[in-house]
Amino acid sequence: MTDRGALVAGARRVVVKVGSSSLTTAAGGIDPMQVRQLVDVLATVRARGSEVVLVSSGAIAAGLAPLGLTKRPKSLATQQAAASVGQGLLAHRYQEEFARHGLVTGQVLLTVDDVIRRAHYRNAYQTFAKLLELGVLPIVNENDTVATSEIRFGDNDRLAALVAHLVHADLLVLLSDVDGLYDGPPSRAGSRLVPEVRSEADLASVAIGSPGAAGVGTGGMVTKVDAARIATGAGIPVVLTSADRAADALAGAEVGTVFLPTGKRRPTRLLWLAHATEPKGSLVLDAGAVAAVTERRASLLAAGITAVTGSFVAGDPVDIVDPSGAGVARGIVNFDADELPGLLGRSSKDLKRELGSAYEREVVHRDDLILL
Repeated sequence: MTDRGALVAGARRVVVKVGSSSLTTAAGGIDPMQVRQLVDVLATVRARGSEVVLVSSGAIAAGLAPLGLTKRPKSLATQQAAASVGQGLLAHRYQEEFARHGLVTGQVLLTVDDVIRRAHYRNAYQTFAKLLELGVLPIVNENDTVATSEIRFGDNDRLAALVAHLVHADLLVLLSDVDGLYDGPPSRAGSRLVPEVRSEADLASVAIGSPGAAGVGTGGMVTKVDAARIATGAGIPVVLTSADRAADALAGAEVGTVFLPTGKRRPTRLLWLAHATEPKGSLVLDAGAVAAVTERRASLLAAGITAVTGSFVAGDPVDIVDPSGAGVARGIVNFDADELPGLLGRSSKDLKRELGSAYEREVVHRDDLILL
């Protein structure tokens, strides 16, 4: 078993994610005591010399009671309105609680574009780097007030994993209302805690369930395991446990489930592509193009594509499949779906001569492509 104490003690930069259910009352408002307890734990981590980035859900939940809403609204516009009201309340509560420990907080609201578009990514990284350099504790949330369904992270578990990668974290801690990953429903007799996950093989017999738990949150065990895959795939270990065990987890105690790294750092937009996007269509390749993409890591050219499905525009994620339809990669496409049929099977040289230099470019550049 992994030495949790050494793993946590060696983490100089820690990202902690906390869910809505761990911060709010049953009625939907902020629970001051739960927020205070979490802040006290994080202040202890800071006091021992580690940097902390907090990814906090709760903005929409915090806005429910002031708006007279009794449950999380289904309407996106109403969710955005609740977030607009709740985000300020949540940030103010954190500001007051951290101030008791002499700590300054800074609010960082992110959208998907901030982690997948190069210019935005650079700006986001520089903001975090300067905040941490100045001793500020960043508090991160999705920018729910403006994010549309097409550009949402979907849940703060995935957001936390991508933030952990963005800030070069040494550890990601996911706090929820469940004290770890179980091999079956935690409420079912006989279900056992899985203390350590080293690879996908350790998850083979685990019944994870489905995302979208009841109540004010949007996550579930599926999203937490997906977040762990994103982080560990980038070389970042993950501890998953309940918010009431945060102090133990961040002290290195054997609580919850630890997910050990399975890969190395890679561009954040590629992590997003692999784990957190919904493809808008697919490109079917011939055998030669499959080999070029998977073995030589080449860019995908129109000459190797035999068919196109779906409705997408340049900049959308698409699946790249072999002649049998099996997915081999995912990438950001450089053409609209209705442009491609006339280009298929034709060389870049021919396309440039007949249609102009704009059509010489790759359909998917290798830097915007990840093998599945």
